Amino acid sequence: MTSQNNNQSQLYRELLERYWGFSTFRPLQEEIIQSVMEERDTLALLPTGGGKSITFQIPAMAREGICLVITPLIALMRDQVDKLTRAGIKAMAIHSGMRRQEIDVALDNCIFGGYKFLYISPERIETELFKARVQKMKVNLVTVDEAHCISQWGYDFRPSYLKIVRLREYLPRPAPFLALTATATPDVVEDIQEQLAFRKHHVLKAGFERENLVYLVREVEDKQKYLLKSLSKNKGYGIIYTRSRKKTREIADMLVKNHVSADYYHAGLDYDTREMKQDRWQQGDKRVMVSTNAFGMGIDKADVRFVIHYDLPDTIEAYYQEA
Repeated sequence: MTSQNNNQSQLYRELLERYWGFSTFRPLQEEIIQSVMEERDTLALLPTGGGKSITFQIPAMAREGICLVITPLIALMRDQVDKLTRAGIKAMAIHSGMRRQEIDVALDNCIFGGYKFLYISPERIETELFKARVQKMKVNLVTVDEAHCISQWGYDFRPSYLKIVRLREYLPRPAPFLALTATATPDVVEDIQEQLAFRKHHVLKAGFERENLVYLVREVEDKQKYLLKSLSKNKGYGIIYTRSRKKTREIADMLVKNHVSADYYHAGLDYDTREMKQDRWQQGDKRVMVSTNAFGMGIDKADVRFVIHYDLPDTIEAYYQEA
């Protein structure tokens, strides 16, 4: 390793300890950081809980300018902006719950206010206000979270993700793209890189074995009875996934009637209601969240002890992502 690489590695570790309190990187984190710092478009496959956020936060802090983070998860935006702010790092999120004037001020702050991170949804990219302002930002990295959403081969395809590549046209200076996901089939891996117009295909992949998780499959006649039995045995907080919005409420009501603190969540609820329900669960006011797969990803809650699938997920990838 050259002295320059040694110096860079030391800088990454100093940033890691100063802002995040860790003395060592998790597997593959430093390789991803180094790849991005070398201006390479990079697709990184890291398991949930593998520390994906560090892989773009460290390089963004190591150089001048602001990092754009594209994610469909308002929960992740709020969670990460709160954590970065508490660490003394200027971060901003723009989401659907904001008024135009608030968005206007936020974008100005990202141009002139020394902000290091701007979190946005993919839908925001094609708005005239954003297109005009992003051209004035010194963007040092574009991070695409939940990158599997860009692929029509994937289980969670979102057409809005196809607009992300337009950032290459809008930015006055080229910036590397870092695409992050927990799961992707070989077809999806190729498709992500094609859809984001990677200058050269480059994939870094970690192992997906999670030694701290136990997976169980149960065939039972009475799901509700077994569910109540499981919840009485498993203490701590958890999520119950079902494929039907209607069923989220029905199961939550059943749990409440059986003296289990529970709530329900799905994408059909309005923004304020979703925020309220999520906050109650994260703060410990509700023990169990019954939800479609609209809930859970991007949320960092250390005391989650179980994830139960009441219905069979659509795909193996969906099951892994939820679990």
